[in-house]
Amino acid sequence: MTRGKKLSKRVDNITQTTEPASEQQTPEKTGKGLLYFIGFMGLLTLGAGIVFAGWNFLQYKFVAKGPLTAEHVFTVPKGAGTSSIAAKLEKEGVIEKADLFKLMIRMDKVDGSLKAGEFAIPAEASQRDVLTILKDGKAILYPFTAPEGLTSAQIIRAMSSVETLIDDEPELPAEGTLLPETYMTPRGMSRSSLIAKMQKAQTDLIDELWEKRADDLPVKTKHEAIILASVVEKETGVTSERDVVAGVFINRLNKGMRLQSDPTIIYGISKGEPLGRGIRRSEIDRKTDWNTYQIDGLPKTPICNPGRDAIAAVLNPAKTDYIYFVADGTGGHVFAKTLAGHNKNVENWRKIERKRKRTAAQAKQD
Repeated sequence: MTRGKKLSKRVDNITQTTEPASEQQTPEKTGKGLLYFIGFMGLLTLGAGIVFAGWNFLQYKFVAKGPLTAEHVFTVPKGAGTSSIAAKLEKEGVIEKADLFKLMIRMDKVDGSLKAGEFAIPAEASQRDVLTILKDGKAILYPFTAPEGLTSAQIIRAMSSVETLIDDEPELPAEGTLLPETYMTPRGMSRSSLIAKMQKAQTDLIDELWEKRADDLPVKTKHEAIILASVVEKETGVTSERDVVAGVFINRLNKGMRLQSDPTIIYGISKGEPLGRGIRRSEIDRKTDWNTYQIDGLPKTPICNPGRDAIAAVLNPAKTDYIYFVADGTGGHVFAKTLAGHNKNVENWRKIERKRKRTAAQAKQD
């Protein structure tokens, strides 16, 4: 009996320990797990499909034709942020929704890289087109032309008439430090920035030309070359004779002769502003730091801002024996090697002047 009871208990123990394991692997529970997995994968697939559809929808909206019916000039103010630019685009009818444009900017990771300036947006431009133009496109540029021979003060005054430039009250640049030519400027550029650009242009030019200058010039520095070029610039506006005029001045300097240039007298009187009359004998005799009838060598400073041709002419002047020149009545000059020849040319010029005065007086009477 005892032995039978012990055997029965062992069987009961074995049955009790094996029943839970049998319950965990029932077909019902296995089926539920599979259903959960299939459901999860279905939801995941559905979510991915929604995301993919949403992505495609956004891409479609980004490249869809925009609302503009004609080209539009859009201005990005300096310092404007993404939100204000997007709102301005929507307000001006360039895009339909500012929020969508901002989302595209964030997705492209270009926030803060949009340029200030004016941009031409073509008709039907998509949001993608608009973003590309504002990020990589070239702003509309406006020309500013500084003619050769103007003083720095005159160039600054000319800038005041350009509405697209910002007046940040720049300091007057030193005479002769600006390179006269046409500069393309975006709306919103400051006058100081344009001045700096003109100064750099002159520095780059003189550095380039200085390396190719003729040997044995009496001008020993780049600054001296600019001073002499400014005198050449004011003496003639005829491109074809600039190197000859420069050659005359180079010859005079090499011979120790004074330059005797009338524009240097005027600069000593009015800092280059037109006198509105002829030069008086008293002004010829008046000694200033610029009057080359009264001082040896070069003026104290440039007397204007010389152009590219005048600077090049000074650094590579014409090889000539001329040491005199005078106006010929046609806008150019006649040159002479001797004082006698020069005096004859001067008398011819005076005849032309007298004839012009008589003609003017007659026309006034009529």
